[in-house]
Amino acid sequence: MANDFRSARFWAREMIEAAMFDGAVAVDATMGNGHDTQWLCELAGENGRVYAFDVQPEAVERTGERLAEMGILGRAVLFCAGHERMAEFVHEQADAIVFNLGWLPGAEHGVTTQTSTTLMAVNAALELLKEDGLMTVCIYPGHEEGTRELHALMEWASALDEKRYDALLKTYLNQSNDPPRMLAIRKKKTRKQK
Repeated sequence: MANDFRSARFWAREMIEAAMFDGAVAVDATMGNGHDTQWLCELAGENGRVYAFDVQPEAVERTGERLAEMGILGRAVLFCAGHERMAEFVHEQADAIVFNLGWLPGAEHGVTTQTSTTLMAVNAALELLKEDGLMTVCIYPGHEEGTRELHALMEWASALDEKRYDALLKTYLNQSNDPPRMLAIRKKKTRKQK
């Protein structure tokens, strides 16, 4: 259907694709099964680099296997570490940073992103983001911790300095199933003083 509004993940991908280019640097803050890591590696090309994070060894292993099968493992650096630690491991600025909150698809739902570490991670991501760089955060409020993350991230994004950042929220307004939200943050270019 041509007029399908799609989903938070689709909106995030659409925006990130516009921000990526051959040679770009990207961060996948929530590696999961490696789909976003693979996609970012493809967009970054042979000259790009993707840093990916997950606390679950299973996620890192699956992602490594996926990238190796595709012949693009050399474009990524995978870390079995929480996304709140990204500044410890990433020492260059990023063109794009992707968060897909929640739990590892296909795994038990007991391990999920946590509000406290997610807030630390988005703050670290702001520091890593290049001017005119883009960060997207897909938020899933359909579970208790996801609802906490949503409220905390809305408060966080609303307080960002409008002179330095644009913050955009995209969501459905009339769906009772508490659909995912897509939050996008763009770091504005600094105006040069004359």
